[in-house]
Amino acid sequence: GEVYRGKLIEAEDNMNCQMQNITVTYRDGQVGQLENVYIRGSKMRFLILPDMLKNAPMFKRPGGKGSGTAGRGKSAILRAQGLCIPANIVQINRQS
Repeated sequence: GEVYRGKLIEAEDNMNCQMQNITVTYRDGQVGQLENVYIRGSKMRFLILPDMLKNAPMFKRPGGKGSGTAGRGKSAILRAQGLCIPANIVQINRQS
């Protein structure tokens, strides 16, 4: 498909994206410039964001670790029933 590189102006909850100052690379390798583009979220394969956003505070989960919220899945059920020992408590002693 096509590759669109530019400044992300808005991203909606359904992944519809509005971008400005776009460099588009078409399937045949031709490169073009667009001032504005609006891409439907269901047509996107993936979105690459800058690495510097990895540690941005807006992407941190509220409360952090140990906030008291239950996880999902079978391990959360077993933890709630007291049938599962968390891995960080288990101690293995090796004999020489």
